[in-house]
Amino acid sequence: MSLLLQDKVYTIQSTTAKRGIYPLHSYKLGLYRLPIKLEDQYEIDSIVNGLKKTFVMDAFADRIYATYYWKEENMPDPDASGYKQTELQVQVEVVTGEVVDMIYQIYPVEKYGDTLWVKDYRKKADANAKMIIDTILRNTVLADKMVEHLVKTKKVSQEEALKELEEMTPLAQIVPNAKPKPASPPPGQQAAQVEAEVETRSGAKPGPIDVDFKTKLKVSETFTATSSGNKIKIFGPRKGNEVLGIWGEVVSVDFDICIGDGACIDACPVKVYEWAEFPGNPSSEKKPLMAREPDCIFCLACENVCPVQAIKIFKKG
Repeated sequence: MSLLLQDKVYTIQSTTAKRGIYPLHSYKLGLYRLPIKLEDQYEIDSIVNGLKKTFVMDAFADRIYATYYWKEENMPDPDASGYKQTELQVQVEVVTGEVVDMIYQIYPVEKYGDTLWVKDYRKKADANAKMIIDTILRNTVLADKMVEHLVKTKKVSQEEALKELEEMTPLAQIVPNAKPKPASPPPGQQAAQVEAEVETRSGAKPGPIDVDFKTKLKVSETFTATSSGNKIKIFGPRKGNEVLGIWGEVVSVDFDICIGDGACIDACPVKVYEWAEFPGNPSSEKKPLMAREPDCIFCLACENVCPVQAIKIFKKG
């Protein structure tokens, strides 16, 4: 059992897995069971396609495979006498169905040839396996399913569930555009031919955000974030919560376009955003408030994952 997975809520150890799946004879096996359902083929495809730029992804029958490769060197100088290099790998198998099993196996380092010189191989492979699992759980449709499960079973708010998911996945890499789920195609149309679509809630203004808004709109007021004390500029007229305008000078979000899906909150590596309530807003009653706007590192992760293109990041100066 992976020691790094001991902190997981649904970690179990078993000599066999469900539905006739048996572990290979390798060094160790980690089996992590999620009490959520993953049977929709379009959801499965969204995981495979969304993570292709991060891992080597493959799917067969009811399983998804994510493989991570890394290189090891016995010394930093490739031109030095005795220099050695090898490429290692670890794979996570996601078994879909009425529950989701995430399985990984670590092979003996001898499998890769003359590699006994590699230091801390098992520890690194274990950490990389957990990184794969954390990345999948944080960036894909499984994140939404886990949050929904935590809200229902633990009777917590969505914000608390999101925080718990983040704490459960500390090694996750943020992968822009991996989370949106492809829309179901019309009857007879292949899934590959359908672009990902986002449901625009009734009353929401269509995106994208006007990137030239600073030259067209004046600052109508400022809002002080309670948690940080930072003052946030609001551009354009505001009419209660019905019309909110564009908030933020560096981290700018058009709150009249924003549908409050939370993708930007998940994606931000420095936690610029937090949830804020705006009862009665036609697009969503919760918005990602840029409470820690000065902390932005301009990685554009939030801008890239916003499904309705309501976000624009401006570098200072």
